[in-house]
Amino acid sequence: MQKILITIGLFILIVGLLWPWLGKLPLGRLPGDIVIDKPGFNMFFPITSMLLVSGVVSVIMWLLRK
Repeated sequence: MQKILITIGLFILIVGLLWPWLGKLPLGRLPGDIVIDKPGFNMFFPITSMLLVSGVVSVIMWLLRK
């Protein structure tokens, strides 16, 4: 449990340090992301971005298990 918490903490630290560059990635603005913007109602559903992030995380987890 301690190793998992330390790993999660280090991951959050790394993402926080890299945030200025990660914010420039087009995640959330990819083709296939649904954006509905009407007066008084905004909806954002990043389908393509979620699939991409899920695939990258799956590959990283698969590599770490080997």
